Amino acid sequence: MLGGGKMKGGETMGGGSSSISPLVSFVLGAAMATVCILFVMSASPGRRLADISAWSNADDAPPLPLPLQEVAADSNDSLAAAAAAAANVTVVAAPAPAPVEAPAPASPYGDLEEVLRRAATKDRTVIMTQINLAWTKPGSLLDLFFESFRLGEGGVSRLLDHLVIVTMDPAAYEGCQAVHRHCYFLRTTGVDYRSEKMFMSKDYLEMMWGRNKFQQTILELGYNFLFTDVDVMWFRDPFRHISMGADIAISSDVFIGDPYSLGNFPNGGFLFVRSNNKTIDFYRSWQQGRWRFFGKHEQDVFNLIKHEQQARLGIAIQFLDTTYISGFCQLSKDLNKICTLHANCCVGLGAKMHDLRGVLDVWRNYTAAPPDERRSGKFQWKLPGICIH
Repeated sequence: MLGGGKMKGGETMGGGSSSISPLVSFVLGAAMATVCILFVMSASPGRRLADISAWSNADDAPPLPLPLQEVAADSNDSLAAAAAAAANVTVVAAPAPAPVEAPAPASPYGDLEEVLRRAATKDRTVIMTQINLAWTKPGSLLDLFFESFRLGEGGVSRLLDHLVIVTMDPAAYEGCQAVHRHCYFLRTTGVDYRSEKMFMSKDYLEMMWGRNKFQQTILELGYNFLFTDVDVMWFRDPFRHISMGADIAISSDVFIGDPYSLGNFPNGGFLFVRSNNKTIDFYRSWQQGRWRFFGKHEQDVFNLIKHEQQARLGIAIQFLDTTYISGFCQLSKDLNKICTLHANCCVGLGAKMHDLRGVLDVWRNYTAAPPDERRSGKFQWKLPGICIH
């Protein structure tokens, strides 16, 4: 029984071992499955994202493969160079727009200042004459005036570069522009300046005082001037006979020998004035004299105020010697010395033209002669003329 039980128990044991094997297999399978699950979880995208996030820390970042390291290094160098270049760039602000200047107000004298600037010498000196239509016609006084410069000696013709011709009417201005570089149209009202003005007529006085006021304007603009009537013939340079110390140098109808004596009789047809405070003040008093001595022309008023104004202003007035700066009133007969000759003491355009043509004829013959003949004194003006004597 016992033997049989053992046998049976052994059989039972043997049969139990066979029954446990499926359980063990199940447990082992479950364990393997768990391991697989854990392995899959460890390789999941969430885990990888966590790892990538962790690599953002440079100390913990895993090294890149060598080719990628070289690419990264090149990229880093390029970025560093770009950053350095950007740091060194100087940012230049766009320039501010230039301020818009208001247009300069129109000059009350038109283009006078530009004409003066072009004609003036380096020391701001101009030569001026004044004409109207009657004196600009072909063959008239302006032609004789220019011819005297061309026939003159010592380079006197170069002085034409500094001559401003002041015209009193549009036709005279047009005629001036056809023959000369420096022309100015002095616009006036109330008087028709196209025709000849008879000596001491109302229009003549208006023209003379207007000329005087214009001369004052030239001084106020800072220019010295030598005014010459257009019936003055220029043979030599007269500036060498004007004293550097003179504020005013004026020609003489009658010269008594002393150039600084107020006893000389002045003629305003040839007049040099330096621009300074004294001469501008003198001209203001001269203009006022027009009303103090009403009905007189500017030359007479100069003679009437010269004593008081010299005493008041200390102005230096030089009267020019008629040996050199001559005229029909007191004629210089020495052609070797004469510089200019004025048809003064002569009334009427026709009379002036007649005598000045004779003057130029004599001067042509004189300049064409040999030096010995010229020095001999054989050349004389044609006397008498209508006015010259």
